Amino acid sequence: MLKLENICMAVNNSNGDSKDILSGINVEFKPGRVYAVTGPNGGGKTSIAKVIMGIYKQCSGRVIFNGEDISDLDVSERARKKIIYAFQHPPRFKGISVEDLIKTARPGIDNITIRTTMRDVGLCPEEYLDRDVGQGLSGGEIKRIEIAQILVRDAVVSILDEPEAGVDLWTIQQLIGIVFRKFRKDKNSLAIIITHNERLLHLCDEVIVVENGLIKVRGTPDKIWPLIKDDLECKMKEQCGREVAYEI
Repeated sequence: MLKLENICMAVNNSNGDSKDILSGINVEFKPGRVYAVTGPNGGGKTSIAKVIMGIYKQCSGRVIFNGEDISDLDVSERARKKIIYAFQHPPRFKGISVEDLIKTARPGIDNITIRTTMRDVGLCPEEYLDRDVGQGLSGGEIKRIEIAQILVRDAVVSILDEPEAGVDLWTIQQLIGIVFRKFRKDKNSLAIIITHNERLLHLCDEVIVVENGLIKVRGTPDKIWPLIKDDLECKMKEQCGREVAYEI
């Protein structure tokens, strides 16, 4: 369904020199599966997600979606193809109500579905739908609202960038349950989760470890976890792969 073919990406540093961010990424994502992408900070995992969404532009290589080369499509065009991206730190929109924000995710949605979804993410619709999506909401509340947007969409590819970031443990547990129930029901869609969270990793069908702009290792959580356990517990300070990518 979704394939990255020899994706390379570079940026200019403060000295004007080019720095490689991604180096020949080749990976395929299949429907009906949930993928975790993990690795050291700065290793390239979020860059892969943003290349898929069209937020970043690759220097070379192709992004193939349902047999179509979408490499030159912008973010809006990819969104219309039902590829969505949930940011690590969701943006705030002053002057827009929670209800209107959810409606932008699915125009024409009925009020019953909106209210049911709000309750699913642990927010009382009577208290939140008319509130401004600005600085008055906590990080956990904003994260729940973003999850509500994901739930009401009929996305084919859902990309979640560190959904556990900035929220408390109870919120993480609730959102994990909500999100995975959605993804497990729909065998025609897939999810890609950028995460360091051990519990999230173990719930995914496959874990992909990215380091130094390369896919170092990929496989099932039970086979990958022993290889990266110490790295994640030490905040990814040590290298966790080999120089040549391999698959388990």
